[in-house]
Amino acid sequence: MWTLSGFADEIDDDFEKQCAVLNHLGIGSIELRSAWGVNVLDLDDEQLQQAEAILAAHKISVSSIGSPIGKIGITDDFEPHLDRHGVALQRAEFFAAPYIRLFSFFIPDGEDPDSYRDEVLRRMSAFAARAEGHDVILLHENEKEIFGDIPRRCVDIVESVGSPQLRLVWDAANFVQCGVRPFSEGYESIRPHLEYMQIKDALLATGEVVPAGAGDGETLETIRALRSDGFDGYFSLEPHLATTNSLGGFSGEDLFTKAHAAFTEILRAEGIDYR
Repeated sequence: MWTLSGFADEIDDDFEKQCAVLNHLGIGSIELRSAWGVNVLDLDDEQLQQAEAILAAHKISVSSIGSPIGKIGITDDFEPHLDRHGVALQRAEFFAAPYIRLFSFFIPDGEDPDSYRDEVLRRMSAFAARAEGHDVILLHENEKEIFGDIPRRCVDIVESVGSPQLRLVWDAANFVQCGVRPFSEGYESIRPHLEYMQIKDALLATGEVVPAGAGDGETLETIRALRSDGFDGYFSLEPHLATTNSLGGFSGEDLFTKAHAAFTEILRAEGIDYR
């Protein structure tokens, strides 16, 4: 049975409201990115305790820490960011999250990402090394304008680092915005390293983000292949239907609900059980 989660900060800044809407939709997990407009890595002790209590009251578990780790320039100072990665590890332990999402650094405009490969791999290896001894898996998410934007470079990262604690997230919309047809051009190479799914879609012609199945993200082909080969993991709604920026997006309750309906309708039509 597949498990739904979501970036509930796309619903509202208020954490209580986020969890209430997840309850209403029957979603029992959250990808925790921010609460009360504060990034999960910057929550103070009081906010952490309050968030923990709200999650318990709503019987919601944390599927992943939706961190911004790796969303700095590849030429930016790395050591302070590695320390911030340590905070992400602490947050995962606090919320009993099995995963932390991260990225592989923004590349300067107009420059060849492959020319920064060695430095990217050095930094990603440092993230993996810091995670050793922690009961957590790091999930690299493909994202436009970073090194790991297309399937080839995503696979290169995990295979070159070679850590069992570094795996891949699949974000179809982000691939589409890089001119990639996700299933046709990426599924076969990524699948051996695939751990977690982000659910959003986009149009190749414009890059506009749309609900799952309404764009060029090959949602149906991907879902059928995952079912066929026995994938059993999280599917995290990240709709981005109202606004989007380099650190996230927003949808509001109505559009988040629309995104949930679009994806669950696909699952029901395919006869796939989910919770």
